[in-house]
Amino acid sequence: MSTSPLFHAAKINQLQLTNRLVVAPMTRVSASEDGIASERMVRYYEDFARGGFGLTISEGIYIDDQWSQTYAFQAGMINARQAEAWRKVTDAVHRQGGKILAQIQHAGALSQGNHYQHETVAPSAIQPLGEQLPFYRGEGDYPQPRALSDAEIHQIIDSFADAAERAIKDGGFDGIEIHGANGYLLDQFLTRYTNQRSDKWGGDTAGRMTLNLAVIAAVRARIGDTVPLGIRISQAKVNDFQHKWQHGEADSRTVFSLLGDSAIDYIHVTEHEAWQPAFAESPLSLAALARQFAPGKILIANGGLHQVDKAERLLDQGADLIALGRGALANHDWPQRVKNQAPLREFDRTLLAPIADIKASELPS
Repeated sequence: MSTSPLFHAAKINQLQLTNRLVVAPMTRVSASEDGIASERMVRYYEDFARGGFGLTISEGIYIDDQWSQTYAFQAGMINARQAEAWRKVTDAVHRQGGKILAQIQHAGALSQGNHYQHETVAPSAIQPLGEQLPFYRGEGDYPQPRALSDAEIHQIIDSFADAAERAIKDGGFDGIEIHGANGYLLDQFLTRYTNQRSDKWGGDTAGRMTLNLAVIAAVRARIGDTVPLGIRISQAKVNDFQHKWQHGEADSRTVFSLLGDSAIDYIHVTEHEAWQPAFAESPLSLAALARQFAPGKILIANGGLHQVDKAERLLDQGADLIALGRGALANHDWPQRVKNQAPLREFDRTLLAPIADIKASELPS
Protein backbone atom coordinates (compact mmCIF):
# COMPACT_ATOMS: atom_id res chain seq x y z
CA MET A 1 0.00 0.00 0.00
CA SER A 2 2.98 2.34 0.46
CA THR A 3 3.16 2.47 -3.36
CA SER A 4 -0.25 4.17 -3.55
CA PRO A 5 -0.12 7.65 -5.11
CA LEU A 6 -1.67 8.88 -1.84
CA PHE A 7 1.81 8.55 -0.34
CA HIS A 8 3.67 10.46 -3.03
CA ALA A 9 5.21 13.76 -1.97
CA ALA A 10 3.42 16.96 -2.92
CA LYS A 11 4.00 20.70 -2.93
CA ILE A 12 1.81 23.81 -2.54
CA ASN A 13 3.74 26.88 -3.60
CA GLN A 14 7.00 26.50 -1.62
CA LEU A 15 5.52 24.18 1.02
CA GLN A 16 6.80 20.61 0.76
CA LEU A 17 4.42 17.85 1.90
CA THR A 18 5.41 14.29 2.69
CA ASN A 19 2.22 12.85 1.18
CA ARG A 20 -1.11 13.81 -0.40
CA LEU A 21 -3.24 13.28 2.70
CA VAL A 22 -4.87 16.26 4.39
CA VAL A 23 -6.97 16.63 7.53
CA ALA A 24 -10.06 18.59 6.50
CA PRO A 25 -11.14 21.60 8.57
CA MET A 26 -13.55 20.44 11.29
CA THR A 27 -15.30 22.47 13.96
CA ARG A 28 -14.32 21.38 17.47
CA VAL A 29 -15.94 24.10 19.67
CA SER A 30 -13.09 23.71 22.17
CA ALA A 31 -11.38 27.10 22.46
CA SER A 32 -11.94 29.37 25.47
CA GLU A 33 -14.89 31.74 25.53
CA ASP A 34 -12.60 34.58 24.46
CA GLY A 35 -11.25 32.66 21.48
CA ILE A 36 -8.01 31.24 22.87
CA ALA A 37 -6.91 27.88 21.46
CA SER A 38 -6.82 25.32 24.26
CA GLU A 39 -4.38 22.60 25.32
CA ARG A 40 -7.00 20.13 24.13
CA MET A 41 -6.63 21.66 20.66
CA VAL A 42 -2.84 21.35 20.85
CA ARG A 43 -3.18 17.61 21.48
CA TYR A 44 -5.90 17.22 18.84
CA TYR A 45 -3.89 18.76 15.99
CA GLU A 46 -0.58 17.26 17.04
CA ASP A 47 -2.08 13.77 16.93
CA PHE A 48 -2.90 14.03 13.22
CA ALA A 49 0.68 14.96 12.38
CA ARG A 50 1.92 12.12 14.57
CA GLY A 51 -0.42 9.80 12.69
CA GLY A 52 1.17 10.60 9.36
CA PHE A 53 -0.98 13.27 7.70
CA GLY A 54 1.22 15.52 5.62
CA LEU A 55 -1.06 18.53 5.99
CA THR A 56 -3.76 19.69 8.40
CA ILE A 57 -6.20 22.54 7.79
CA SER A 58 -7.43 24.20 10.97
CA GLU A 59 -11.03 24.63 12.01
CA GLY A 60 -12.52 27.94 10.93
CA ILE A 61 -10.94 30.91 12.74
CA TYR A 62 -12.86 34.17 13.13
CA ILE A 63 -11.32 37.37 11.82
CA ASP A 64 -12.81 40.34 13.70
CA ASP A 65 -14.64 41.29 16.90
CA GLN A 66 -17.79 42.47 15.15
CA TRP A 67 -19.78 39.93 13.12
CA SER A 68 -17.43 37.18 11.97
CA GLN A 69 -17.62 34.75 14.91
CA THR A 70 -19.68 31.68 14.03
CA TYR A 71 -20.32 30.09 17.43
CA ALA A 72 -19.35 30.34 21.08
CA PHE A 73 -15.95 28.85 22.01
CA GLN A 74 -14.57 29.35 18.52
CA ALA A 75 -10.89 30.25 18.23
CA GLY A 76 -10.01 33.62 16.74
CA MET A 77 -7.07 35.43 15.16
CA ILE A 78 -7.80 39.03 16.08
CA ASN A 79 -5.18 39.78 18.75
CA ALA A 80 -1.77 38.74 20.08
CA ARG A 81 -3.16 36.42 22.77
CA GLN A 82 -5.11 34.40 20.24
CA ALA A 83 -2.15 34.21 17.88
CA GLU A 84 0.19 33.10 20.68
CA ALA A 85 -2.20 30.32 21.63
CA TRP A 86 -2.31 29.09 18.03
CA ARG A 87 1.51 29.15 18.01
CA LYS A 88 1.44 26.33 20.58
CA VAL A 89 -0.70 24.32 18.15
CA THR A 90 1.47 24.96 15.12
CA ASP A 91 4.68 24.26 17.04
CA ALA A 92 3.27 20.91 18.17
CA VAL A 93 2.33 19.97 14.58
CA HIS A 94 5.76 20.98 13.31
CA ARG A 95 7.50 18.90 16.00
CA GLN A 96 5.76 15.85 14.54
CA GLY A 97 6.88 16.70 11.00
CA GLY A 98 3.51 17.98 9.80
CA LYS A 99 2.36 21.21 8.16
CA ILE A 100 -0.72 23.24 9.07
CA LEU A 101 -2.79 25.92 7.34
CA ALA A 102 -5.11 28.42 9.03
CA GLN A 103 -8.66 28.51 7.71
CA ILE A 104 -10.04 32.02 8.19
CA GLN A 105 -13.77 32.66 8.04
CA HIS A 106 -16.65 35.08 8.49
CA ALA A 107 -20.01 33.67 9.57
CA GLY A 108 -22.22 36.32 7.99
CA ALA A 109 -25.89 35.46 8.54
CA LEU A 110 -25.12 31.98 9.91
CA SER A 111 -23.78 33.02 13.29
CA GLN A 112 -25.03 30.38 15.74
CA GLY A 113 -26.43 30.85 19.22
CA ASN A 114 -26.53 34.18 21.02
CA HIS A 115 -22.80 34.75 21.58
CA TYR A 116 -22.78 37.73 19.22
CA GLN A 117 -23.27 41.21 20.65
CA HIS A 118 -24.47 42.83 17.45
CA GLU A 119 -26.92 42.01 14.68
CA THR A 120 -25.83 39.53 12.05
CA VAL A 121 -24.85 40.78 8.60
CA ALA A 122 -25.11 39.42 5.07
CA PRO A 123 -25.04 40.57 1.46
CA SER A 124 -28.81 41.13 1.62
CA ALA A 125 -31.37 41.33 4.41
CA ILE A 126 -32.81 37.87 3.71
CA GLN A 127 -33.87 35.38 6.36
CA PRO A 128 -31.58 32.31 6.26
CA LEU A 129 -33.15 28.95 5.55
CA GLY A 130 -33.50 26.37 8.29
CA GLU A 131 -32.79 26.64 11.97
CA GLN A 132 -29.66 27.13 14.04
CA LEU A 133 -27.73 23.99 14.96
CA PRO A 134 -27.60 22.60 18.52
CA PHE A 135 -24.19 21.26 17.50
CA TYR A 136 -23.01 24.88 17.71
CA ARG A 137 -25.19 25.74 20.73
CA GLY A 138 -27.69 27.35 18.39
CA GLU A 139 -31.44 27.32 18.89
CA GLY A 140 -34.44 28.43 16.82
CA ASP A 141 -34.54 30.49 13.65
CA TYR A 142 -31.54 32.44 12.48
CA PRO A 143 -31.91 36.18 13.08
CA GLN A 144 -32.69 38.18 9.97
CA PRO A 145 -29.40 39.81 8.97
CA ARG A 146 -28.74 43.40 8.00
CA ALA A 147 -27.32 44.09 4.54
CA LEU A 148 -23.70 45.20 4.61
CA SER A 149 -22.73 48.62 3.32
CA ASP A 150 -19.92 49.04 0.80
CA ALA A 151 -17.68 50.50 3.51
CA GLU A 152 -18.35 47.54 5.80
CA ILE A 153 -17.50 45.10 3.01
CA HIS A 154 -14.13 46.79 2.56
CA GLN A 155 -13.60 46.58 6.32
CA ILE A 156 -14.27 42.82 6.18
CA ILE A 157 -11.75 42.43 3.34
CA ASP A 158 -9.17 44.19 5.51
CA SER A 159 -10.03 41.90 8.44
CA PHE A 160 -9.38 38.81 6.32
CA ALA A 161 -5.99 40.24 5.38
CA ASP A 162 -5.20 41.22 8.99
CA ALA A 163 -6.05 37.76 10.29
CA ALA A 164 -4.03 36.05 7.55
CA GLU A 165 -0.95 38.15 8.27
CA ARG A 166 -1.25 37.53 12.01
CA ALA A 167 -1.69 33.78 11.45
CA ILE A 168 1.56 33.57 9.46
CA LYS A 169 3.75 36.02 11.38
CA ASP A 170 2.57 35.36 14.93
CA GLY A 171 0.59 32.13 14.81
CA GLY A 172 3.25 30.08 13.03
CA PHE A 173 0.95 28.70 10.33
CA ASP A 174 2.42 27.46 7.06
CA GLY A 175 -0.30 28.97 4.87
CA ILE A 176 -3.84 30.26 4.64
CA GLU A 177 -7.16 28.83 3.52
CA ILE A 178 -10.03 31.28 2.91
CA HIS A 179 -13.37 29.76 3.87
CA GLY A 180 -15.62 30.41 0.89
CA ALA A 181 -17.89 27.40 1.43
CA ASN A 182 -20.74 25.90 3.45
CA GLY A 183 -23.06 28.91 3.50
CA TYR A 184 -20.86 31.36 5.40
CA LEU A 185 -20.36 34.99 4.35
CA LEU A 186 -18.29 34.55 1.19
CA ASP A 187 -20.60 31.75 0.05
CA GLN A 188 -23.60 33.96 0.88
CA PHE A 189 -22.23 36.50 -1.60
CA LEU A 190 -21.77 33.78 -4.24
CA THR A 191 -25.24 32.29 -3.74
CA ARG A 192 -28.01 33.84 -5.83
CA TYR A 193 -30.85 33.61 -3.32
CA THR A 194 -28.84 35.14 -0.46
CA ASN A 195 -27.24 37.87 -2.59
CA GLN A 196 -29.78 40.13 -4.27
CA ARG A 197 -27.53 43.17 -4.48
CA SER A 198 -27.46 45.34 -7.59
CA ASP A 199 -24.04 46.92 -6.94
CA LYS A 200 -20.62 45.53 -7.86
CA TRP A 201 -20.89 42.87 -5.12
CA GLY A 202 -23.97 41.26 -6.71
CA GLY A 203 -25.56 40.51 -10.06
CA ASP A 204 -24.63 37.48 -12.14
CA THR A 205 -22.38 34.64 -11.00
CA ALA A 206 -19.21 36.53 -11.92
CA GLY A 207 -20.44 39.59 -10.04
CA ARG A 208 -21.25 37.53 -6.98
CA MET A 209 -17.67 36.21 -7.02
CA THR A 210 -16.30 39.74 -6.63
CA LEU A 211 -15.92 39.56 -2.85
CA ASN A 212 -14.14 36.19 -2.99
CA LEU A 213 -11.67 37.63 -5.48
CA ALA A 214 -11.17 40.81 -3.48
CA VAL A 215 -10.43 38.83 -0.33
CA ILE A 216 -7.97 36.63 -2.22
CA ALA A 217 -6.15 39.68 -3.60
CA ALA A 218 -5.99 41.40 -0.22
CA VAL A 219 -4.71 38.33 1.60
CA ARG A 220 -2.10 37.60 -1.07
CA ALA A 221 -0.84 41.18 -0.93
CA ARG A 222 -0.47 40.90 2.83
CA ILE A 223 1.21 37.47 3.13
CA GLY A 224 3.46 37.63 0.08
CA ASP A 225 3.87 35.46 -2.98
CA THR A 226 5.58 32.43 -1.42
CA VAL A 227 3.08 31.58 1.34
CA PRO A 228 0.52 28.93 0.32
CA LEU A 229 -2.97 30.38 -0.19
CA GLY A 230 -6.15 28.55 -1.08
CA ILE A 231 -9.93 28.76 -0.90
CA ARG A 232 -12.56 26.21 0.08
CA ILE A 233 -15.62 26.04 -2.19
CA SER A 234 -18.84 24.04 -1.92
CA GLN A 235 -22.38 23.93 -3.20
CA ALA A 236 -23.99 22.58 -0.02
CA LYS A 237 -24.44 24.73 3.07
CA VAL A 238 -24.87 23.94 6.74
CA ASN A 239 -28.45 25.22 6.46
CA ASP A 240 -29.17 24.03 2.89
CA PHE A 241 -27.46 20.70 2.40
CA GLN A 242 -28.98 19.90 -1.02
CA HIS A 243 -28.15 23.24 -2.68
CA LYS A 244 -26.83 23.20 -6.24
CA TRP A 245 -25.54 26.12 -8.28
CA GLN A 246 -28.40 27.45 -10.38
CA HIS A 247 -26.70 27.22 -13.78
CA GLY A 248 -24.93 23.94 -13.14
CA GLU A 249 -21.80 23.39 -15.18
CA ALA A 250 -21.93 26.94 -16.57
CA ASP A 251 -21.62 28.27 -13.02
CA SER A 252 -18.75 25.93 -12.31
CA ARG A 253 -16.98 27.27 -15.40
CA THR A 254 -17.42 30.83 -14.13
CA VAL A 255 -16.42 30.12 -10.52
CA PHE A 256 -13.39 27.96 -11.26
CA SER A 257 -12.15 30.02 -14.22
CA LEU A 258 -12.16 33.15 -12.05
CA LEU A 259 -10.34 31.30 -9.29
CA GLY A 260 -7.93 29.93 -11.86
CA ASP A 261 -7.01 33.48 -12.81
CA SER A 262 -6.67 34.61 -9.18
CA ALA A 263 -3.66 34.63 -6.85
CA ILE A 264 -4.54 31.43 -4.99
CA ASP A 265 -2.35 28.34 -5.12
CA TYR A 266 -5.09 25.79 -4.54
CA ILE A 267 -8.84 25.18 -4.68
CA HIS A 268 -10.39 22.97 -2.00
CA VAL A 269 -13.73 21.54 -3.17
CA THR A 270 -16.02 19.73 -0.79
CA GLU A 271 -19.11 17.65 -1.60
CA HIS A 272 -20.95 15.02 0.43
CA GLU A 273 -19.62 12.29 -1.89
CA ALA A 274 -16.81 13.89 -3.83
CA TRP A 275 -16.76 11.32 -6.65
CA GLN A 276 -20.45 11.80 -7.57
CA PRO A 277 -21.58 13.98 -10.50
CA ALA A 278 -21.98 17.59 -9.37
CA PHE A 279 -25.02 18.20 -11.61
CA ALA A 280 -27.72 16.03 -13.15
CA GLU A 281 -26.80 17.14 -16.68
CA SER A 282 -23.09 16.27 -16.38
CA PRO A 283 -21.20 13.11 -15.40
CA LEU A 284 -18.35 15.14 -13.90
CA SER A 285 -17.73 15.64 -10.19
CA LEU A 286 -17.16 19.12 -8.79
CA ALA A 287 -13.48 18.21 -8.41
CA ALA A 288 -13.26 17.16 -12.07
CA LEU A 289 -14.93 20.41 -13.13
CA ALA A 290 -12.49 22.41 -11.00
CA ARG A 291 -9.61 20.59 -12.67
CA GLN A 292 -11.07 21.30 -16.13
CA PHE A 293 -11.68 25.01 -15.60
CA ALA A 294 -8.72 25.83 -13.32
CA PRO A 295 -6.02 23.56 -14.74
CA GLY A 296 -3.11 25.49 -13.25
CA LYS A 297 -4.17 25.24 -9.62
CA ILE A 298 -3.50 22.57 -7.00
CA LEU A 299 -6.78 20.77 -6.27
CA ILE A 300 -7.83 19.37 -2.89
CA ALA A 301 -10.91 17.10 -2.86
CA ASN A 302 -13.00 16.39 0.23
CA GLY A 303 -16.13 14.36 0.86
CA GLY A 304 -16.53 10.72 1.88
CA LEU A 305 -13.03 9.74 0.77
CA HIS A 306 -11.96 7.71 3.81
CA GLN A 307 -11.86 4.51 1.75
CA VAL A 308 -8.65 4.12 -0.21
CA ASP A 309 -10.31 3.21 -3.51
CA LYS A 310 -12.52 6.30 -3.43
CA ALA A 311 -9.58 8.54 -2.52
CA GLU A 312 -7.54 7.15 -5.41
CA ARG A 313 -10.54 7.61 -7.73
CA LEU A 314 -10.46 11.34 -6.97
CA LEU A 315 -6.76 11.45 -7.79
CA ASP A 316 -7.73 9.93 -11.13
CA GLN A 317 -10.32 12.70 -11.56
CA GLY A 318 -7.62 15.31 -11.21
CA ALA A 319 -7.26 15.96 -7.47
CA ASP A 320 -3.74 16.54 -6.20
CA LEU A 321 -4.52 16.08 -2.49
CA ILE A 322 -7.25 14.26 -0.56
CA ALA A 323 -8.80 15.80 2.56
CA LEU A 324 -10.39 13.48 5.12
CA GLY A 325 -12.91 14.54 7.74
CA ARG A 326 -14.83 11.65 9.24
CA GLY A 327 -12.08 9.19 8.36
CA ALA A 328 -9.48 11.33 10.11
CA LEU A 329 -11.65 11.77 13.22
CA ALA A 330 -12.06 8.01 13.52
CA ASN A 331 -8.41 7.34 12.66
CA HIS A 332 -5.97 10.10 13.60
CA ASP A 333 -3.34 7.70 12.23
CA TRP A 334 -5.17 6.89 8.96
CA PRO A 335 -2.00 7.26 6.81
CA GLN A 336 0.01 4.91 9.01
CA ARG A 337 -2.80 2.36 9.20
CA VAL A 338 -3.30 2.34 5.44
CA LYS A 339 0.41 2.18 4.72
CA ASN A 340 0.81 -0.76 7.11
CA GLN A 341 -2.42 -2.45 5.92
CA ALA A 342 -3.87 -2.25 9.41
CA PRO A 343 -7.68 -2.20 9.82
CA LEU A 344 -9.39 1.18 10.01
CA ARG A 345 -11.64 2.01 12.94
CA GLU A 346 -15.34 2.34 12.12
CA PHE A 347 -16.66 5.88 12.18
CA ASP A 348 -18.82 6.75 15.19
CA ARG A 349 -21.06 9.79 14.63
CA THR A 350 -20.58 10.90 18.24
CA LEU A 351 -17.01 11.80 17.24
CA LEU A 352 -18.58 14.78 15.48
CA ALA A 353 -19.74 16.19 18.81
CA PRO A 354 -17.08 18.05 20.75
CA ILE A 355 -19.83 19.20 23.10
CA ALA A 356 -20.24 16.26 25.47
CA ASP A 357 -23.96 16.61 26.13
CA ILE A 358 -25.09 16.91 22.51
CA LYS A 359 -27.57 14.26 21.32
CA ALA A 360 -26.73 12.05 18.35
CA SER A 361 -29.95 13.25 16.66
CA GLU A 362 -28.65 16.83 16.81
CA LEU A 363 -25.43 16.13 14.96
CA PRO A 364 -24.96 17.27 11.35
CA SER A 365 -25.62 14.50 8.83
